Amino acid sequence: MKNLIVLTLSVLSVTTFACSDILNSTLRILDSDAEQNLCEYSGNVILVVNVASKCGYTYQYEGLQALYDNYKDKGLVVVGIPSRDFLGQELADESDVKEFCSTEYGVTFPMFATTKVRGKKAHPFYKKLRKESGVQPSWNFNKYLISKDGSIVSTYGKNVEPNSPGLISDIEKLL
Repeated sequence: MKNLIVLTLSVLSVTTFACSDILNSTLRILDSDAEQNLCEYSGNVILVVNVASKCGYTYQYEGLQALYDNYKDKGLVVVGIPSRDFLGQELADESDVKEFCSTEYGVTFPMFATTKVRGKKAHPFYKKLRKESGVQPSWNFNKYLISKDGSIVSTYGKNVEPNSPGLISDIEKLL
């Protein structure tokens, strides 16, 4: 008598997300010549933050890293974008920015090149964020929360801490 092997295949449900116009933006990776299209984060909840190393809010890096550590496995991506738009509070050399973020705050979330985030010379990504949300950064550590489908859900000013119950609640609802 021959052995009969039965193989059962199950189909997993996979949700795919098209890249939204907002995310269809390319940024240069911090201290690198490499570029990355933000479409790579489609299907994730994204918190975009314009950051600076010499600002009164720089301590928020610690909270941003904790937020990323707590929720990255559930689909949160924190995106840091250094800017010198506000009193030049970002270090001039990107290698210094990278070293500062790594050494002082253990930053492992994606960091991109120093970029203009407001005004006529703002990076096209920030122009899209402003157009869609009606809000442009008024200072360092402004935040944009983007849903899995690539739409802006909310914006938060510099005073909203990364561990703010409201921000965390909004993120958890989207995850």
